[in-house]
Amino acid sequence: MSDKKDIILVVEDDHGLQRQLKWSFSDLQVELAGNRDEAIAALRLHEPKVITLDLGLPPDPDGTSEGFALLEQILNLTPNAKVIVASGHQARDSALKAIAGGAWDFYQKPIDADELNLIVNRAFHVAHLEAENRRYQALESNSALGGLITASEPMLKVCRMIERVAPTDASIILLGASGTGKELLARALHDLSDRSNGPFVAINCAAIPENLLESELFGYEKGAFTGAVKQTLGKIELAQNGTLFLDEVGDIPLPLQVKLLRFLQERVVERIGGRKEIPVDVRIICATHQNLPTMIEDGSFREDLFYRLAEISVNIPPLKDREGDAVLLARSFLNRFSADMKRTIKGFTPDAVRAISGHDWPGNVRELENKIKRAAIMADGDYVAIDDLDLVTSDDTLTALNLKHVREEADKAALRQALSESANNISKTAKLLGVSRPTLYGLLKQYDMTPT
Repeated sequence: MSDKKDIILVVEDDHGLQRQLKWSFSDLQVELAGNRDEAIAALRLHEPKVITLDLGLPPDPDGTSEGFALLEQILNLTPNAKVIVASGHQARDSALKAIAGGAWDFYQKPIDADELNLIVNRAFHVAHLEAENRRYQALESNSALGGLITASEPMLKVCRMIERVAPTDASIILLGASGTGKELLARALHDLSDRSNGPFVAINCAAIPENLLESELFGYEKGAFTGAVKQTLGKIELAQNGTLFLDEVGDIPLPLQVKLLRFLQERVVERIGGRKEIPVDVRIICATHQNLPTMIEDGSFREDLFYRLAEISVNIPPLKDREGDAVLLARSFLNRFSADMKRTIKGFTPDAVRAISGHDWPGNVRELENKIKRAAIMADGDYVAIDDLDLVTSDDTLTALNLKHVREEADKAALRQALSESANNISKTAKLLGVSRPTLYGLLKQYDMTPT
Protein backbone atom coordinates (compact mmCIF):
# COMPACT_ATOMS: atom_id res chain seq x y z
CA MET A 1 0.00 0.00 0.00
CA SER A 2 1.30 3.47 -0.86
CA ASP A 3 2.28 5.81 2.00
CA LYS A 4 1.40 8.84 -0.12
CA LYS A 5 -0.98 11.15 1.73
CA ASP A 6 -4.30 12.30 0.34
CA ILE A 7 -4.24 15.95 -0.74
CA ILE A 8 -6.73 18.50 0.58
CA LEU A 9 -6.91 22.06 -0.71
CA VAL A 10 -7.86 24.66 1.93
CA VAL A 11 -9.20 27.89 0.41
CA GLU A 12 -9.23 30.45 3.21
CA ASP A 13 -7.99 34.07 3.29
CA ASP A 14 -7.61 34.24 7.10
CA HIS A 15 -4.03 33.20 7.92
CA GLY A 16 -4.96 32.22 11.47
CA LEU A 17 -7.67 29.87 10.19
CA GLN A 18 -5.25 28.53 7.58
CA ARG A 19 -2.87 27.49 10.37
CA GLN A 20 -5.72 26.00 12.41
CA LEU A 21 -7.01 23.96 9.47
CA LYS A 22 -3.52 22.79 8.51
CA TRP A 23 -3.02 21.59 12.09
CA SER A 24 -6.42 19.84 12.02
CA PHE A 25 -5.51 17.85 8.90
CA SER A 26 -2.19 16.48 10.19
CA ASP A 27 -2.74 13.15 8.38
CA LEU A 28 -3.21 14.85 5.01
CA GLN A 29 -1.08 16.82 2.58
CA VAL A 30 -2.54 20.30 3.02
CA GLU A 31 -2.28 22.87 0.23
CA LEU A 32 -3.32 26.45 1.04
CA ALA A 33 -4.88 29.18 -1.10
CA GLY A 34 -6.02 32.66 -0.06
CA ASN A 35 -7.88 33.76 -3.19
CA ARG A 36 -9.40 32.49 -6.40
CA ASP A 37 -6.24 32.65 -8.54
CA GLU A 38 -4.17 30.77 -5.96
CA ALA A 39 -6.93 28.16 -5.60
CA ILE A 40 -7.15 27.50 -9.35
CA ALA A 41 -3.36 27.24 -9.60
CA ALA A 42 -3.25 24.74 -6.71
CA LEU A 43 -6.19 22.83 -8.20
CA ARG A 44 -4.40 22.38 -11.53
CA LEU A 45 -1.11 21.45 -9.87
CA HIS A 46 -2.24 19.05 -7.15
CA GLU A 47 -5.68 17.80 -8.33
CA PRO A 48 -7.05 17.39 -4.78
CA LYS A 49 -10.02 15.10 -4.25
CA VAL A 50 -11.37 17.23 -1.38
CA ILE A 51 -11.47 21.04 -1.04
CA THR A 52 -12.61 23.22 1.85
CA LEU A 53 -13.88 26.58 0.64
CA ASP A 54 -14.64 29.79 2.52
CA LEU A 55 -17.18 31.60 0.37
CA GLY A 56 -16.00 35.01 1.62
CA LEU A 57 -12.85 35.60 -0.42
CA PRO A 58 -11.13 38.81 -1.60
CA PRO A 59 -12.01 41.06 -3.27
CA ASP A 60 -15.43 40.33 -1.70
CA PRO A 61 -14.51 39.08 1.79
CA ASP A 62 -17.81 40.22 3.32
CA GLY A 63 -19.92 38.66 0.57
CA THR A 64 -20.12 35.37 -1.30
CA SER A 65 -19.83 36.33 -4.98
CA GLU A 66 -16.14 35.38 -5.24
CA GLY A 67 -16.68 32.10 -3.41
CA PHE A 68 -19.57 31.04 -5.64
CA ALA A 69 -17.61 31.97 -8.75
CA LEU A 70 -14.71 29.81 -7.52
CA LEU A 71 -17.05 26.94 -6.68
CA GLU A 72 -18.37 26.98 -10.25
CA GLN A 73 -14.82 27.02 -11.65
CA ILE A 74 -13.73 24.13 -9.42
CA LEU A 75 -16.66 21.94 -10.48
CA ASN A 76 -16.07 22.75 -14.14
CA LEU A 77 -12.38 21.81 -13.89
CA THR A 78 -12.75 18.81 -11.54
CA PRO A 79 -16.40 17.74 -11.43
CA ASN A 80 -15.60 14.76 -9.18
CA ALA A 81 -13.99 16.88 -6.45
CA LYS A 82 -15.76 17.05 -3.08
CA VAL A 83 -16.10 20.72 -2.12
CA ILE A 84 -16.95 21.44 1.54
CA VAL A 85 -17.99 25.06 2.06
CA ALA A 86 -17.66 27.07 5.27
CA SER A 87 -20.83 28.37 6.89
CA GLY A 88 -21.13 30.90 9.69
CA HIS A 89 -24.16 30.85 11.96
CA GLN A 90 -25.84 33.52 9.84
CA ALA A 91 -24.86 31.98 6.48
CA ARG A 92 -26.86 28.74 6.37
CA ASP A 93 -28.78 29.85 3.27
CA SER A 94 -25.52 30.41 1.39
CA ALA A 95 -24.29 26.94 2.39
CA LEU A 96 -27.49 25.30 1.17
CA LYS A 97 -27.32 27.30 -2.05
CA ALA A 98 -23.74 26.04 -2.52
CA ILE A 99 -24.84 22.44 -2.02
CA ALA A 100 -27.62 22.93 -4.56
CA GLY A 101 -24.91 24.23 -6.91
CA GLY A 102 -22.76 21.12 -6.53
CA ALA A 103 -20.89 21.44 -3.22
CA TRP A 104 -20.64 18.17 -1.30
CA ASP A 105 -21.21 19.39 2.29
CA PHE A 106 -20.64 22.33 4.61
CA TYR A 107 -19.09 22.96 8.03
CA GLN A 108 -19.92 25.51 10.68
CA LYS A 109 -17.73 28.32 11.90
CA PRO A 110 -16.23 28.58 14.48
CA ILE A 111 -14.48 25.35 13.52
CA ASP A 112 -14.93 22.13 15.49
CA ALA A 113 -11.82 20.20 14.43
CA ASP A 114 -13.26 16.76 15.20
CA GLU A 115 -16.50 17.41 13.34
CA LEU A 116 -14.69 18.84 10.33
CA ASN A 117 -12.29 15.88 10.25
CA LEU A 118 -15.21 13.46 10.12
CA ILE A 119 -16.82 15.39 7.25
CA VAL A 120 -13.50 15.43 5.37
CA ASN A 121 -12.82 11.73 6.01
CA ARG A 122 -16.25 10.79 4.67
CA ALA A 123 -15.62 12.96 1.60
CA PHE A 124 -12.34 11.15 0.91
CA HIS A 125 -14.05 7.78 1.46
CA VAL A 126 -16.75 8.55 -1.13
CA ALA A 127 -14.18 10.03 -3.53
CA HIS A 128 -12.07 6.85 -3.36
CA LEU A 129 -15.12 4.62 -3.94
CA GLU A 130 -16.20 6.68 -6.93
CA ALA A 131 -12.67 6.59 -8.37
CA GLU A 132 -12.60 2.81 -7.99
CA ASN A 133 -15.93 2.55 -9.78
CA ARG A 134 -14.63 4.71 -12.65
CA ARG A 135 -11.57 2.48 -12.95
CA TYR A 136 -13.83 -0.56 -13.31
CA GLN A 137 -15.89 1.15 -16.00
CA ALA A 138 -12.76 2.19 -17.90
CA LEU A 139 -11.12 -1.25 -17.99
CA GLU A 140 -12.32 -1.74 -21.55
CA SER A 141 -14.62 0.27 -23.73
CA ASN A 142 -16.71 -2.87 -24.23
CA SER A 143 -16.38 -4.13 -20.66
CA ALA A 144 -19.25 -6.40 -19.67
CA LEU A 145 -19.61 -4.54 -16.40
CA GLY A 146 -19.53 -1.16 -18.10
CA GLY A 147 -23.30 -0.89 -17.84
CA LEU A 148 -23.32 -1.46 -14.09
CA ILE A 149 -23.15 1.74 -12.05
CA THR A 150 -22.06 1.45 -8.43
CA ALA A 151 -19.82 3.08 -5.86
CA SER A 152 -20.77 0.81 -2.93
CA GLU A 153 -18.27 -1.67 -1.58
CA PRO A 154 -20.75 -4.62 -1.43
CA MET A 155 -21.58 -4.25 -5.12
CA LEU A 156 -17.94 -3.68 -6.09
CA LYS A 157 -17.16 -7.01 -4.40
CA VAL A 158 -19.86 -8.64 -6.55
CA CYS A 159 -18.24 -7.13 -9.66
CA ARG A 160 -14.85 -8.47 -8.68
CA MET A 161 -16.35 -11.92 -8.10
CA ILE A 162 -18.10 -11.85 -11.49
CA GLU A 163 -14.80 -11.00 -13.20
CA ARG A 164 -13.07 -13.85 -11.35
CA VAL A 165 -15.57 -16.61 -12.15
CA ALA A 166 -16.61 -15.51 -15.64
CA PRO A 167 -13.71 -17.22 -17.52
CA THR A 168 -14.58 -20.61 -15.94
CA ASP A 169 -17.30 -23.02 -17.05
CA ALA A 170 -18.78 -23.33 -13.56
CA SER A 171 -22.56 -23.16 -13.18
CA ILE A 172 -23.47 -19.91 -11.44
CA ILE A 173 -26.56 -19.05 -9.43
CA LEU A 174 -27.35 -15.36 -8.85
CA LEU A 175 -29.31 -14.80 -5.65
CA GLY A 176 -31.09 -11.52 -5.01
CA ALA A 177 -34.41 -9.73 -4.84
CA SER A 178 -36.31 -8.77 -7.96
CA GLY A 179 -34.90 -5.70 -9.68
CA THR A 180 -31.33 -5.99 -8.36
CA GLY A 181 -29.80 -6.52 -11.81
CA LYS A 182 -29.45 -10.30 -12.05
CA GLU A 183 -29.81 -10.42 -15.85
CA LEU A 184 -27.26 -7.61 -16.26
CA LEU A 185 -24.75 -9.65 -14.23
CA ALA A 186 -25.61 -12.82 -16.16
CA ARG A 187 -24.80 -11.02 -19.41
CA ALA A 188 -21.55 -9.81 -17.86
CA LEU A 189 -20.64 -13.41 -17.00
CA HIS A 190 -21.29 -14.40 -20.61
CA ASP A 191 -19.47 -11.45 -22.19
CA LEU A 192 -16.37 -12.00 -20.04
CA SER A 193 -16.24 -15.74 -20.77
CA ASP A 194 -14.68 -17.77 -23.58
CA ARG A 195 -18.24 -18.24 -24.90
CA SER A 196 -18.76 -14.53 -25.60
CA ASN A 197 -18.89 -15.17 -29.36
CA GLY A 198 -21.71 -17.68 -28.83
CA PRO A 199 -25.37 -16.90 -28.13
CA PHE A 200 -26.75 -15.64 -24.83
CA VAL A 201 -30.23 -17.14 -24.45
CA ALA A 202 -32.45 -16.07 -21.55
CA ILE A 203 -35.72 -17.54 -20.38
CA ASN A 204 -37.88 -16.40 -17.47
CA CYS A 205 -39.19 -19.61 -15.94
CA ALA A 206 -41.87 -17.74 -13.96
CA ALA A 207 -43.33 -15.99 -17.03
CA ILE A 208 -44.17 -19.15 -19.01
CA PRO A 209 -47.12 -21.42 -18.15
CA GLU A 210 -46.08 -24.76 -16.65
CA ASN A 211 -47.50 -26.78 -19.54
CA LEU A 212 -45.45 -24.77 -22.08
CA LEU A 213 -42.16 -24.48 -20.19
CA GLU A 214 -40.91 -27.94 -21.15
CA SER A 215 -41.38 -27.32 -24.87
CA GLU A 216 -39.71 -23.89 -24.52
CA LEU A 217 -36.66 -25.46 -22.90
CA PHE A 218 -36.32 -28.71 -24.82
CA GLY A 219 -38.14 -28.04 -28.12
CA TYR A 220 -40.45 -30.44 -29.94
CA GLU A 221 -40.82 -32.45 -33.13
CA LYS A 222 -43.46 -31.87 -35.75
CA GLY A 223 -46.70 -33.57 -34.71
CA ALA A 224 -45.63 -34.08 -31.10
CA PHE A 225 -48.89 -32.48 -29.96
CA THR A 226 -51.80 -30.51 -31.36
CA GLY A 227 -50.45 -27.33 -32.93
CA ALA A 228 -46.90 -28.65 -33.38
CA VAL A 229 -46.84 -28.00 -37.13
CA LYS A 230 -43.06 -27.91 -37.46
CA GLN A 231 -39.89 -28.97 -35.68
CA THR A 232 -38.90 -26.32 -33.12
CA LEU A 233 -35.62 -26.08 -31.25
CA GLY A 234 -35.73 -25.39 -27.51
CA LYS A 235 -33.84 -22.68 -25.66
CA ILE A 236 -31.19 -25.17 -24.56
CA GLU A 237 -30.32 -26.10 -28.15
CA LEU A 238 -30.43 -22.47 -29.24
CA ALA A 239 -27.75 -21.70 -26.65
CA GLN A 240 -25.29 -24.19 -28.24
CA ASN A 241 -21.69 -23.05 -27.59
CA GLY A 242 -23.00 -20.13 -25.56
CA THR A 243 -24.79 -19.40 -22.31
CA LEU A 244 -28.29 -20.33 -21.12
CA PHE A 245 -29.72 -18.01 -18.48
CA LEU A 246 -32.57 -19.49 -16.44
CA ASP A 247 -34.20 -16.60 -14.62
CA GLU A 248 -36.46 -17.42 -11.65
CA VAL A 249 -35.29 -21.02 -11.69
CA GLY A 250 -37.13 -21.61 -8.41
CA ASP A 251 -40.42 -21.60 -10.36
CA ILE A 252 -39.58 -24.69 -12.42
CA PRO A 253 -42.13 -27.43 -11.53
CA LEU A 254 -40.82 -30.65 -9.95
CA PRO A 255 -41.48 -32.97 -12.95
CA LEU A 256 -39.48 -30.65 -15.21
CA GLN A 257 -36.72 -30.40 -12.60
CA VAL A 258 -36.05 -34.11 -13.14
CA LYS A 259 -35.61 -33.63 -16.89
CA LEU A 260 -33.40 -30.57 -16.37
CA LEU A 261 -31.23 -32.53 -13.92
CA ARG A 262 -30.76 -35.30 -16.50
CA PHE A 263 -29.65 -32.71 -19.07
CA LEU A 264 -27.12 -31.26 -16.63
CA GLN A 265 -25.73 -34.72 -15.89
CA GLU A 266 -25.67 -36.11 -19.43
CA ARG A 267 -25.45 -32.87 -21.45
CA VAL A 268 -27.95 -34.19 -23.98
CA VAL A 269 -31.53 -33.13 -24.73
CA GLU A 270 -34.43 -35.00 -26.25
CA ARG A 271 -37.15 -32.96 -27.92
CA ILE A 272 -40.78 -33.61 -27.05
CA GLY A 273 -42.03 -36.28 -29.43
CA GLY A 274 -38.48 -37.17 -30.46
CA ARG A 275 -36.36 -40.29 -29.89
CA LYS A 276 -32.93 -38.88 -30.60
CA GLU A 277 -30.53 -37.68 -27.94
CA ILE A 278 -28.89 -34.41 -29.03
CA PRO A 279 -25.60 -33.38 -27.37
CA VAL A 280 -25.48 -29.74 -26.32
CA ASP A 281 -22.52 -27.71 -25.04
CA VAL A 282 -23.82 -24.78 -23.00
CA ARG A 283 -22.96 -22.98 -19.80
CA ILE A 284 -25.79 -22.63 -17.30
CA ILE A 285 -26.37 -19.44 -15.32
CA CYS A 286 -29.52 -19.19 -13.25
CA ALA A 287 -31.11 -16.69 -10.89
CA THR A 288 -33.86 -16.57 -8.33
CA HIS A 289 -35.26 -14.32 -5.63
CA GLN A 290 -36.55 -17.34 -3.70
CA ASN A 291 -34.92 -19.16 -0.79
CA LEU A 292 -33.96 -22.45 -2.46
CA PRO A 293 -32.68 -24.18 0.74
CA THR A 294 -36.13 -23.59 2.29
CA MET A 295 -37.79 -24.94 -0.86
CA ILE A 296 -35.56 -28.02 -0.63
CA GLU A 297 -36.71 -28.58 2.96
CA ASP A 298 -40.39 -28.39 2.02
CA GLY A 299 -39.85 -30.63 -1.02
CA SER A 300 -40.62 -28.11 -3.77
CA PHE A 301 -37.07 -28.01 -5.16
CA ARG A 302 -34.68 -30.91 -5.71
CA GLU A 303 -31.50 -30.85 -3.66
CA ASP A 304 -29.47 -32.66 -6.33
CA LEU A 305 -30.56 -30.09 -8.94
CA PHE A 306 -29.61 -27.24 -6.61
CA TYR A 307 -26.05 -28.51 -6.25
CA ARG A 308 -25.76 -28.95 -10.03
CA LEU A 309 -26.91 -25.37 -10.62
CA ALA A 310 -25.10 -23.71 -7.72
CA GLU A 311 -21.46 -24.63 -8.15
CA ILE A 312 -20.84 -20.95 -7.35
CA SER A 313 -23.39 -18.68 -5.64
CA VAL A 314 -23.33 -14.90 -6.01
CA ASN A 315 -25.40 -12.89 -3.53
CA ILE A 316 -26.53 -9.53 -4.93
CA PRO A 317 -27.31 -6.93 -2.25
CA PRO A 318 -30.59 -4.99 -2.43
CA LEU A 319 -30.37 -1.33 -3.35
CA LYS A 320 -31.04 -0.23 0.25
CA ASP A 321 -27.77 -1.92 1.32
CA ARG A 322 -25.71 -0.26 -1.43
CA GLU A 323 -24.83 3.03 0.25
CA GLY A 324 -24.77 5.94 -2.15
CA ASP A 325 -25.86 3.90 -5.19
CA ALA A 326 -29.46 5.12 -5.24
CA VAL A 327 -28.44 8.74 -5.87
CA LEU A 328 -25.66 7.68 -8.26
CA LEU A 329 -28.10 5.57 -10.31
CA ALA A 330 -30.78 8.25 -10.14
CA ARG A 331 -28.45 10.81 -11.72
CA SER A 332 -27.55 8.36 -14.48
CA PHE A 333 -31.19 7.52 -15.20
CA LEU A 334 -32.14 11.21 -15.19
CA ASN A 335 -29.41 12.03 -17.71
CA ARG A 336 -30.62 9.23 -19.98
CA PHE A 337 -34.33 10.05 -19.75
CA SER A 338 -33.86 13.81 -20.12
CA ALA A 339 -31.76 13.15 -23.26
CA ASP A 340 -34.38 10.74 -24.64
CA MET A 341 -37.12 13.29 -24.00
CA LYS A 342 -34.98 16.14 -25.36
CA ARG A 343 -35.22 18.01 -22.06
CA THR A 344 -32.51 19.93 -20.20
CA ILE A 345 -33.03 18.78 -16.62
CA LYS A 346 -29.90 19.66 -14.65
CA GLY A 347 -30.40 17.48 -11.58
CA PHE A 348 -32.32 17.11 -8.31
CA THR A 349 -33.23 19.56 -5.59
CA PRO A 350 -31.67 18.86 -2.15
CA ASP A 351 -35.05 17.57 -0.87
CA ALA A 352 -35.30 15.18 -3.82
CA VAL A 353 -31.77 13.86 -3.25
CA ARG A 354 -32.60 13.35 0.42
CA ALA A 355 -35.79 11.47 -0.46
CA ILE A 356 -33.96 9.20 -2.94
CA SER A 357 -31.22 8.48 -0.41
CA GLY A 358 -33.68 7.83 2.42
CA HIS A 359 -36.13 5.59 0.54
CA ASP A 360 -35.86 1.80 1.12
CA TRP A 361 -36.50 0.94 -2.57
CA PRO A 362 -38.29 -2.39 -2.07
CA GLY A 363 -38.46 -2.73 -5.86
CA ASN A 364 -34.72 -2.07 -6.09
CA VAL A 365 -33.14 -0.63 -9.27
CA ARG A 366 -36.25 -1.35 -11.35
CA GLU A 367 -38.42 0.74 -9.01
CA LEU A 368 -35.84 3.53 -8.97
CA GLU A 369 -35.68 3.61 -12.77
CA ASN A 370 -39.48 3.88 -13.01
CA LYS A 371 -39.62 6.70 -10.45
CA ILE A 372 -36.90 8.69 -12.22
CA LYS A 373 -38.64 8.24 -15.58
CA ARG A 374 -41.84 9.59 -14.04
CA ALA A 375 -39.93 12.49 -12.50
CA ALA A 376 -38.31 13.37 -15.84
CA ILE A 377 -41.80 13.60 -17.34
CA MET A 378 -43.37 15.54 -14.46
CA ALA A 379 -40.58 18.03 -13.65
CA ASP A 380 -41.56 21.61 -14.49
CA GLY A 381 -38.21 23.37 -14.16
CA ASP A 382 -34.52 22.62 -14.46
CA TYR A 383 -34.46 20.43 -11.35
CA VAL A 384 -36.49 17.40 -10.24
CA ALA A 385 -38.35 18.25 -7.02
CA ILE A 386 -39.45 15.85 -4.31
CA ASP A 387 -43.10 15.96 -5.50
CA ASP A 388 -42.03 14.82 -8.98
CA LEU A 389 -40.71 11.54 -7.53
CA ASP A 390 -44.03 10.45 -6.00
CA LEU A 391 -42.23 8.95 -2.99
CA VAL A 392 -43.74 8.44 0.45
CA THR A 393 -41.32 10.25 2.79
CA SER A 394 -41.08 9.28 6.44
CA ASP A 395 -40.44 11.66 9.32
CA ASP A 396 -36.86 10.38 9.44
CA THR A 397 -36.36 11.39 5.82
CA LEU A 398 -37.90 14.81 6.32
CA THR A 399 -35.71 15.57 9.33
CA ALA A 400 -32.55 14.47 7.52
CA LEU A 401 -31.68 18.13 6.90
CA ASN A 402 -30.52 18.22 10.53
CA LEU A 403 -26.91 17.56 9.56
CA LYS A 404 -25.77 17.30 13.15
CA HIS A 405 -28.13 14.36 13.74
CA VAL A 406 -27.14 12.72 10.45
CA ARG A 407 -23.45 13.12 11.23
CA GLU A 408 -23.86 11.75 14.74
CA GLU A 409 -25.57 8.63 13.43
CA ALA A 410 -22.93 8.20 10.72
CA ASP A 411 -20.14 8.75 13.28
CA LYS A 412 -21.55 6.13 15.62
CA ALA A 413 -21.99 3.63 12.81
CA ALA A 414 -18.41 4.21 11.64
CA LEU A 415 -17.09 3.87 15.19
CA ARG A 416 -18.96 0.59 15.74
CA GLN A 417 -17.71 -0.85 12.46
CA ALA A 418 -14.09 0.22 13.05
CA LEU A 419 -14.09 -1.14 16.60
CA SER A 420 -15.48 -4.43 15.32
CA GLU A 421 -12.92 -4.72 12.52
CA SER A 422 -10.03 -3.91 14.86
CA ALA A 423 -11.25 -6.17 17.71
CA ASN A 424 -11.57 -3.04 19.92
CA ASN A 425 -7.89 -2.13 19.48
CA ILE A 426 -7.77 1.65 19.96
CA SER A 427 -4.68 2.24 17.81
CA LYS A 428 -6.03 0.17 14.92
CA THR A 429 -9.47 1.78 15.25
CA ALA A 430 -7.96 5.28 15.09
CA LYS A 431 -5.95 4.29 12.02
CA LEU A 432 -9.02 2.82 10.28
CA LEU A 433 -10.98 6.02 10.92
CA GLY A 434 -8.06 8.28 10.00
CA VAL A 435 -8.08 10.17 13.32
CA SER A 436 -5.66 10.54 16.22
CA ARG A 437 -6.02 8.52 19.44
CA PRO A 438 -7.07 11.60 21.47
CA THR A 439 -9.73 12.40 18.88
CA LEU A 440 -10.98 8.81 19.00
CA TYR A 441 -11.16 8.86 22.80
CA GLY A 442 -13.10 12.11 22.60
CA LEU A 443 -15.60 10.61 20.15
CA LEU A 444 -16.07 7.49 22.27
CA LYS A 445 -16.72 9.67 25.31
CA GLN A 446 -19.06 11.96 23.34
CA TYR A 447 -21.23 9.06 22.18
CA ASP A 448 -20.91 7.08 25.44
CA MET A 449 -19.32 4.13 23.63
CA THR A 450 -16.94 1.92 25.60
CA PRO A 451 -14.85 -0.77 23.80
CA THR A 452 -15.60 -4.20 25.26
